[in-house]
Amino acid sequence: MLTPRIEDVKVLEPYKVLLIFANGEKKVYDMKKNLKYECFKELKNYEIFKKVHPRGVTIEWENGVDVNPDDLYYNSVEL
Repeated sequence: MLTPRIEDVKVLEPYKVLLIFANGEKKVYDMKKNLKYECFKELKNYEIFKKVHPRGVTIEWENGVDVNPDDLYYNSVEL
């Protein structure tokens, strides 16, 4: 199954985002576990974290960091 495209992303609380998929699903993804990795360290700055935007099947920040689409889709909690 192909991972659905992300239509919109909204920051809910520190390091959690609401993902709105093209297929109508809404899921919450917790980024806290990712922040231990070097590539995500800049996102510990919450002002930078809040500037997330959808990009196809993933989400991305201004510094070019993104998240594996399968992780976003399969490791998020459905609303």
